[in-house]
Amino acid sequence: MDNRDNAGKMENTDNGEQVNGLDSAVNSLITAILGCEEYLAYRTELDKVLQNSELKLKIDDYRRRNYELQTSADIDFDKLDRFEKEYENFRSDPLVSDFLAAELAFCKRMQEIETRITAKLDFQ
Repeated sequence: MDNRDNAGKMENTDNGEQVNGLDSAVNSLITAILGCEEYLAYRTELDKVLQNSELKLKIDDYRRRNYELQTSADIDFDKLDRFEKEYENFRSDPLVSDFLAAELAFCKRMQEIETRITAKLDFQ
C-alpha cells in the first residue's frame, strides 16, 4: 500500500471529530511550525513591536511600500534608492531591524516548506 492509499483513511481526534490522514498530517505540520525556531523568534519580535502601536503602523507602512516597489512591473532603481535612504534610520532601530529579520527568516522557512512539498508532487 503506498501513501496515496493512506491519504483518504479517517481517524478520530481527541474531541471525536473525524479527519483523514492528510488533515492529520497538516495539523501535525502546523504544530511543528508553531514550535520551530523561526516562528518562535518571529512571535517574540512581533510581541515587542505590538507594544508600540505607532511603531507597528510605521512598520506596516514600510512593508506595504517595500512590497509595492518590489512587485512593480517596471523596476525604478532611483525609486528604490530613495526608498532605502528614506528608511535607513528607521531600519537601524533595533526593534525594527530585529522584527524584520525574524519575519524574513520565518518567511524563508515557510517558502522552503512549500518548495519541498510542491517538488514532491506531480502537479502539471
